[in-house]
Parts: sequence; C-alpha cells; structure tokens
Amino acid sequence: MSASNRAAWAVTAALLLPFSFAAAGTAHADEPVKPGATATAEKTEGTEKKDEQPKPPPNMSSVGGALLGLPGTQVKLGPGAPVLPKELSARSWIVADAESGAVLAAHNAHWRLAPASTLKMLFADTLLPKFPDKTRTHLVTSADLAGVGAGSSLVGIKEKQSYTVRDLWLGVFLRSGNDAVHVLTQMNQGLTKTVSEMNAHAAELQALDTHVKTPDGYDAPGQVSSAYDLTLIARNGMQKADFREYAAIPRAAFPGEAKPGKKRETFEIQNTNRLLTGDFGIAPYQGIAGVKNGYTTHAGNTFTGVAERNGRVLLVTVMNPSSKEQHAVYKEAARLLDWGFAASGKVTPVGELVPPKNARPVARPSGGTETGAAAPGEEKRPETDGPAAAAAAGKGAGGIGIALAVAGGVLVLLAGAVFLVNRRWPAAGGSGRRLRSRTAAPDPDVNP
Repeated sequence: MSASNRAAWAVTAALLLPFSFAAAGTAHADEPVKPGATATAEKTEGTEKKDEQPKPPPNMSSVGGALLGLPGTQVKLGPGAPVLPKELSARSWIVADAESGAVLAAHNAHWRLAPASTLKMLFADTLLPKFPDKTRTHLVTSADLAGVGAGSSLVGIKEKQSYTVRDLWLGVFLRSGNDAVHVLTQMNQGLTKTVSEMNAHAAELQALDTHVKTPDGYDAPGQVSSAYDLTLIARNGMQKADFREYAAIPRAAFPGEAKPGKKRETFEIQNTNRLLTGDFGIAPYQGIAGVKNGYTTHAGNTFTGVAERNGRVLLVTVMNPSSKEQHAVYKEAARLLDWGFAASGKVTPVGELVPPKNARPVARPSGGTETGAAAPGEEKRPETDGPAAAAAAGKGAGGIGIALAVAGGVLVLLAGAVFLVNRRWPAAGGSGRRLRSRTAAPDPDVNP
C-alpha cells in the first residue's frame, strides 16, 4: 500500500473510532446482566475492565420521602450504628421496620426494574380475599393453562384434574408455579380483569412504580416494580392470615394425578425461598417468615423477606445482584437484615413506608384516633392495648427454620395505618409425616 493510501486509512480509522466505541458502549449498557455475572466491556489489552451496568435515573419517585428518590445509597448513621455491609452488589435494595414503617437504609429504592416472581406477592394480596373457601375445588381445563410462558416455573398442575384453592395457593407461594397463577387467574374471570385489579390494588397501596402486564411476573415489556413497592406490597400482604401462612410454609404435600380406583397420591413441594428452607452453602435465616423470591433472565434474582428478632420485625428487598457469589440475592438480604437489627434505634430514618390510600381514622381504646386500613379479607383491629401475645421460638419441620405464626396477633402502628403482625411462633410445615418427594424440573423463574 502506498504512503498516501496508508495515510488515508489512518485518517478514516481515527474519524470512525469514537463512533464505534460509543455505539458498542450504549448497546452493552442496556443489556440485562446475567445472574452471578457483572457486565463489563474490554478496553484494550493491559487495561482494566470498565463496569457497564445500567445506571438509575437521576430523578425517581419521592413517595415515602425525598431521599428515597435520589440515586445511590441513602443512610443516616447515628452514634454506635454499624456501617453498611460492604458485600452489596444489588442494583436496588431497601431495609425497613415493618411496624413503624421507617426506612432504615436504601439504595436506588424507586428504580423501576423487572420484578420477576416477587410480583406474585401483589397477585396474592389482590386475589386471596376473593377465594375465602380454601376447600373449594376446581377442575382444570386446557383454557386454564393456556398462555403459560415457555420455561415458566411450574408446580405440576394437570388438565382434567381437580385442585382445591389451598392447593393452588401452595403452588403459587412454595413453587412459584405459573401454572397455579394461570388457573387462579381464570377462576378470577381472566387475564384482563386480573391484571386490571392488580394495577388498581398497587395504586391503592401507593406502589406507584409498579405496572403489571402478567400476573405471574413472567418478563413482559413495560412490566416493572421497585424495591420500595415490593416492600409495600409484602407489608400489606403480611396483614392477611392466609398470606402469612402460605409465605411461611417450607414444604407441603401437593396432589398428584388421580387414577380410577386408587387413592390419589401426593408429592412433596418445597418452598423456593432459601432463607426459609436453606440450601447448600446457605443456612435458614433465624427469624425468617417469608416472603417471596424470583428470577427471570431480564430481572435477574429478586427477593423480598420479612424476619423477626427480639421483638422487632424488619422487611428487606434486594433486586438483581451482580455478584458472582452463589445465592447472592439471599446472602445480601441476610447481611442487610443483620445490619438492620443491629442498627435499629441507632440510625435516623431516610424515609417511610406509606400507608394505603384507604387508611382511615379508627378509635383507640385510650382515646384519640389512628388511621387504619380495612380492605376486604384483612384482619380487624383487636380491642386491646399493646401486644396480645409474646414471641415463642419454634423450629420448622426438620429444623428448617422459623415461620411467622398464623394464629393470634398483636396490635402495631404502621406508618399511620393499623395493621396486625403475628408474634406467635409455631412449628412450620404442618404435619410431620414424611411425604413422597418428586424431583422437579429445572426452574428458571426461581433461584435454583
């Protein structure tokens, strides 16, 4: 090549190089980060890798307080307060006191992200009151299971088989079964009605970052929530006795296929919440009482949990950790819970969990008023002052952990709304009889 041609190529390359880097960087930054990996872009040989993870918007919702709408970590440490854990890689997280509603610390709390199966908390909170008879049976048809997304998590529901309402909710809470969600959706007169009701309920809870497209949390364009919203939803759901019960069950018997002339067999299903059941490399978290985990390719791993320790109840939500650490979503949630229990009373809240819009004044036995929510299916305020029952430790079946009780309750004041939080701790998991287990297929919608 002549000297003039080489010079021309050099000039052309120099002019095009900035545009090629800009285009590549933009495309890469918007790609979802796979679980256990960090999105990076190679520069040139011998240089460090540059973090290309998406960045939160500069201005987010300020529901619950102005600081919660700012990007980055928000915390106000007081004297003696522990520093936040260093091993936190989630795009968004929040730690809040479930009773007072105080947000102890948060990171990109209102960043709208794909929620995965944590959205099933909103599905349950919306539909549980509609099926009060847990013994009601439903014969599954092909229409009930139509539209279940490819690769969905399934509990194993079959056409032409009957299931009780309780069976279906066990499938939703324990196995994150999209098939169970679809059956309950059809029992609720279909997808359009259910999605509309879920969006309306989210608005009522002031979970304004949340937009529902699919009731099971399966990835869909425009379907988003936030760590703040998921925490609000979980907090409201935990006021329902059925919600608390299902969220705390570590394992249960699920109906198999009914065969003529034979007793219907059952197989064991186990809760996919690893802080409740444990797993290789992760122990059950002391005091854990639910709530829900999820995973999809777009959302990454997501988790909302509630735990009690020394009379204090905390909520935590973690969305899409980028750490390569196994079970990172659970380990980061556990670290935040540990920090929250140690920091309680030593930090200034950075915001609050707001009450539902329908919170209204109710009379206090000692005079004055409080505001309380009285949505259908929610428990009524007892005529008593202070706690009605003390906490009692109890281990789940097989020593798998502690579950939030479903009987009795105490009166607590939650961010201006009266809610009930249970403090009695019975053995979780129901009957101690051994269940026949069945190996489940790989589940892409929950953290394996």
